[in-house]
Amino acid sequence: MLGSSVVLVLLSLIFTVTSQAQLLEGIYCGKENCYDVLEVTREATKSEIGKNYRKLARQYHPDLHRTPEAKEIAEEQFKKIANAYEILKDEESRTDYDYMLDNPDEYYAHYYRYYRRRVAPKVDVRIVLIVTISIISAVQYYSGWQRYDSAIKYFATVPKYRNRALDIAKQDGLLSDNKKSKGKNKVSKEETECIIRKVIEDKMDIKGAYAKPSITDILWIQLVISPYTLVKYVYWYLSWFWRHTVLMQQYNEEEKLYVIRKWLKMGQHQFDSQEDEKKQEYLDRELWIRENFDEWFKEEEENAKKQLAESNKYKQYRRYMKNHGVGRMTFDDS
Repeated sequence: MLGSSVVLVLLSLIFTVTSQAQLLEGIYCGKENCYDVLEVTREATKSEIGKNYRKLARQYHPDLHRTPEAKEIAEEQFKKIANAYEILKDEESRTDYDYMLDNPDEYYAHYYRYYRRRVAPKVDVRIVLIVTISIISAVQYYSGWQRYDSAIKYFATVPKYRNRALDIAKQDGLLSDNKKSKGKNKVSKEETECIIRKVIEDKMDIKGAYAKPSITDILWIQLVISPYTLVKYVYWYLSWFWRHTVLMQQYNEEEKLYVIRKWLKMGQHQFDSQEDEKKQEYLDRELWIRENFDEWFKEEEENAKKQLAESNKYKQYRRYMKNHGVGRMTFDDS
């Protein structure tokens, strides 16, 4: 009899330790079983879980207890009940919890599943990405039109371009010559400005960052055509390697300008915005050859230093820094 009693006690202890090993501190209901907290079994349906939760919530609601001690105990139990219900009412959360009970040794996997569900955003990530890309694309396209509009307004105020636009408008019959018309069919000032703007838009090739925006420049379109862009780049790179590295062919004019732009470390828009005379100077100096470019770059640096040294503003700045700059040390007389 004594031996059988000892065996029963040992079995009871083993069962207790095993059941507690299934529960992890800090996640779900801690060392307590969520089903036990709600007084239901693992086979309980969702409606049964909700029914028991409402019954226990009424029983342990803090407002129904008057003494401070009872109120504190009820409040603590009420929090446990609410937490257990939050875990078991959701199918995915309940599945993860049941998996933890059935696989107690996978500690890290249980912590990962628990915190992943709580840290992860409630909104679908795909929706967030779509909205973000759409906003960026809209802002990008709107900003492009703003820059283009600013460039057109600026050119319309520069006498050189304004007079040229007026001459083209008169040649095309959009504006009448004041000397010949003698006041007949006089165009208002607002109409004249619109015509000048229209001529500048049609006749002037604005390049660079202030060029007329294209729908293909926005982020959405770039993402859609990215496979084509990648294939095109790979083909261009292989073609370049074959023609200029293997076959040792000479560069054409477009390729020369491309190499020069790379030496200058300029973007495509920045390089396109340069004057044609400047680009022709690059070609005349054969700057696609690295030695020629290094020599030209040193000359440009020397010229920039000379211009800076001869600048009155820079001389004033140097005098100011000499007398009042950070390198001057003085003593406070006060």
